[in-house]
Amino acid sequence: MGEKREWFQDERFWEQYAPIMFDKRHWDEVPAVADGLTRLAALRLYDDDAAVSPPRVLDLCCGFGRISAELARRGFTVAGVDITSAYLKTAREDAAYESLDIEYIQADVRDFKRPGAFDLAVNLYISFGYFENPGDDFLVVQNAFESLKGGGAFIIETLGKEIAVRDFVEAEWFERAGFKVLTEYTAVDSWAALKNRWILIKDGQQIEKTFTQRLYAASELRQLLLDAGFAGVEVYGGWNDEPYDQHAQALIVVGRK
Repeated sequence: MGEKREWFQDERFWEQYAPIMFDKRHWDEVPAVADGLTRLAALRLYDDDAAVSPPRVLDLCCGFGRISAELARRGFTVAGVDITSAYLKTAREDAAYESLDIEYIQADVRDFKRPGAFDLAVNLYISFGYFENPGDDFLVVQNAFESLKGGGAFIIETLGKEIAVRDFVEAEWFERAGFKVLTEYTAVDSWAALKNRWILIKDGQQIEKTFTQRLYAASELRQLLLDAGFAGVEVYGGWNDEPYDQHAQALIVVGRK
């Protein structure tokens, strides 16, 4: 028997749902996210020593290269890793069109590491916590830690458990990118995870996908990074250094090596 495939290894899902996940709002927010990343990571393009090379950034689960391309436009040296070939094909085409020098790598983030190569590693847009085995989440964090230079930072942006509970709705309808979309949510294992069911309807056709995301409280994600070896971890509730409190819009953790 062949090895069991996990839901995120289904390329059709990423192709079918791309217009919903990567709508105009998520492209418009890219400059602000890039500003937040460079500030939180304390990245500098210029130094008194002209021989210093630009900071190197690793974009884990890079998708279409939303953030990779923006950072490359700003002069950083960028490598993006993703498992979905269709997304990487588009990312490479877009980079070539803009003459951006970005290394795009098709790999599972549980396997990829390049010891001591990067000043910053990022995992953004709620792409953390989808593996069946929670030990794989720790493996991703360990790989990021090993891939960083001393003094480097690893930044994760995800849906915090606190926010998931605060904003929970069982179901909602909306229209986006020409689709009617129904989303249904169920808390799993005492809020250890959130089960998602997405139904897309367009031109009389319906497609459906169910998947589960593991939820981390801020304290749990902080401890995960500390256990992987990070010397310190900061927690924020937004890209403008907002505190992670009852008003937080996202869970952003910054691990310092």
